[in-house]
Amino acid sequence: MAKTIVVKQTGSPIRRPAKQRQTLIGLGLNKMHKTRELEDTPAIRGMVAKISHMVEIIEEKG
Repeated sequence: MAKTIVVKQTGSPIRRPAKQRQTLIGLGLNKMHKTRELEDTPAIRGMVAKISHMVEIIEEKG
């Protein structure tokens, strides 16, 4: 079974650079307080690290 993480959007993309907005969309987040369960890969971890001020990792499953 693959490891997964649950990511929650906590910040707004308003007045943020376009790359950060696109990263949120790439993670499947587009509204405040929305959560997504994503596969725990280095690419996903890197995306979360780039916008750590707008998202929060709620839990890690594995």
